[in-house]
Amino acid sequence: MWILPQIGPVLKLYLVGLRVLLYQLLHRAFTSPVLPPQYGKVAIVTGGARGLGYEVARQLTGLGMHVIIASRDEEQGLAAVKRLREERSAAQVDFEFLDLASLDSVRRFVCRFEDRRLPLHALINNAAVMLVPEGKTEDGFELHFAVNYLGHFLLTRLLLGVLVRSGTDEARSRIVSICSAAHYTADTDLQDLPSMQCYSPHAAYSCSKLAQVLFTYHLHQELQSGGFPVTASAVDPGMVDTDLYRNLSTPAWLVQRPIARLLFRSPSQAASTAVLAVASPELEGVGGCYLYEGRRVQSSTASYDAELQARLWRNTCSLLGLPESQLACL
Repeated sequence: MWILPQIGPVLKLYLVGLRVLLYQLLHRAFTSPVLPPQYGKVAIVTGGARGLGYEVARQLTGLGMHVIIASRDEEQGLAAVKRLREERSAAQVDFEFLDLASLDSVRRFVCRFEDRRLPLHALINNAAVMLVPEGKTEDGFELHFAVNYLGHFLLTRLLLGVLVRSGTDEARSRIVSICSAAHYTADTDLQDLPSMQCYSPHAAYSCSKLAQVLFTYHLHQELQSGGFPVTASAVDPGMVDTDLYRNLSTPAWLVQRPIARLLFRSPSQAASTAVLAVASPELEGVGGCYLYEGRRVQSSTASYDAELQARLWRNTCSLLGLPESQLACL
C-alpha cells in the first residue's frame, strides 16, 4: 500500500498529459490575431530568459511594450536582452535578477523596481520548476511550492500597488499566471503543500499548479470587489517543447524527446495565448478565467471552490506575514 501515494500522482499526471497530446495532435496551434500596439506600457515576465517566457517577452517587445525579464540566471537573462535588441533595435527590454525560491530576493526585486518609478501594466507569472528532486529553499519550503506558487504570490502582492496605479477603467492592468493542466490531477488537501513531508515530485508539481489557479481566481475576485482597475487570469500553454522536462528520468526523457518534436507546441506557438491575455482588446476587463489555445475553458472543479481559495489565501498570508486585507489599503 505504501507505493500507492507515489504511483497514483504519476499515473494521473501522465494520463492528463496524454489527453493534452491527443488534443494537440488533432488541432492546429492557436494563432494570435493582430493585436494593437502597446507603446508606453511596461510588463514583467518571470522566467523570461528562455523557453516560453522568452517568447512571451519577444512577442510583447514586438508590440512595443517595455519588458523586464526577471530571472535567476543572469548570464541567460543578459543574453536574452541582447538577442531581443539585435532583433529589434528599438526594443525596450531589460534584465533584473529574481530568484523566486528566495523570499528575500523577491522583496529586493520589488524594491529595485519601485526605485525605477516605472508603471506596470502587465505581470506575467511564468517561471516554474517541474519534477525537481526533493529539496527545501533557504526559507524552508518545498521547491515546487516555493517557485511555482509562493514566490509568485509574494511578488504579485507586493506589486499590486503599482499595478493599481497604472491601470484605468478603460485600460486595466493585467496579471497573467502561466498554469498547467497538471492542476486537474492535484489533491485538494493542500495542508502539506509547504513542506511535502511525504514527497512525490509529481504530486508536488500538480498541487503547486492548483494553488496558482486558486490564487488567481481569489485575487481577481478581491480586485473586482474593491473596484480596482486590475484583472487576473490563468493561461494554460499546453505541452511545450522547453527544458522544463529536464528532470524526467532517463527512460522517460528518451521517450519524451521524439514525442516533443512531433506533438509539443513550440515556445512561440504556446506564447500566443499568454500574449493574447496581456494585450487583447476583447479581454479588456475580463478576468478570473482559464485560457487555453486562445479561448476560455473550464479549469478543474476544485479550482472554483471559494472556500478552498479563501483558506489557501489566509494560510499563505500567514506564512508570509502579510495582512489578508492588504487590498483594502490600496
